[in-house]
Amino acid sequence: MKMFLMLDPPTTTAQMKKIGIVHGKPYVYTPENVKKAKDEIIKHLAPLRPKSPLLGPLELRVNWLFDKGKRHKHLEWRVTKPDTDNLEKLLKDCMTELGFWEDDAQVVKEYVDKIWSSDPVGIAIEIIELDKFKEVDFDER
Repeated sequence: MKMFLMLDPPTTTAQMKKIGIVHGKPYVYTPENVKKAKDEIIKHLAPLRPKSPLLGPLELRVNWLFDKGKRHKHLEWRVTKPDTDNLEKLLKDCMTELGFWEDDAQVVKEYVDKIWSSDPVGIAIEIIELDKFKEVDFDER
């Protein structure tokens, strides 16, 4: 399953939770900008979700393509924040919420990159259903 979300990839991530104090007790909350980023991803993903959740082990490949602006070259690696693991957490949370799979723990293999791009800008996603057992080539070791 391949899809492309035509949006400016968010730079806020699921890890950006805040701690507040009410009546002397701390609580964790999600800032408004993180909620907006999640809502935007969900809006683009919702029409692409499968009829039923994918089952079994999955491979997830994601290319985060950020607008290069005037300071970067097309297809130059983006070596600034946000970190790929935080971007992936936000995306997988959205995909879990929409029912792409039963649990994001099913993602057993991941490839992710983030690059500057002039065209296109967005998030390219591929989900591959894997065999139940990994074929191991012991000569690779």
